[in-house]
Amino acid sequence: MAYDEFLADRARQLLKEKSVSFSEKKMMGGLCFMVDDKMCFGMHIDKGTNSSLLMARVGLDNYKKALKKEHCTEMNFTGRSMKGYVFITEDGIDLDDDFNYWIQMCLDFNPIAKSSKNKSAKKN
Repeated sequence: MAYDEFLADRARQLLKEKSVSFSEKKMMGGLCFMVDDKMCFGMHIDKGTNSSLLMARVGLDNYKKALKKEHCTEMNFTGRSMKGYVFITEDGIDLDDDFNYWIQMCLDFNPIAKSSKNKSAKKN
């Protein structure tokens, strides 16, 4: 499982500052942060560029809006994009304000996101 531990620490700190209860689960080749037993966002290393990516679950309503933002692309693991999910490159999350923006967008969508059936995750 490849992910940027510094980026994961930033996420943990931000969620703790926001008093958000979360768990972590290694999946999709990286690390996912679960809120209310639902995947909220995650991170992994792009094997092609060896750079960190934030995987953001923004939902269908925010999907097109998100893709218009600089440093944001479709989330695509298999040659097929996953609607409602986007990747944000390192340049798009380097600044705290930008990182906070994306995490908040994921947190805002989380209450209406569908939950998966598998609920095994490490609680923090």
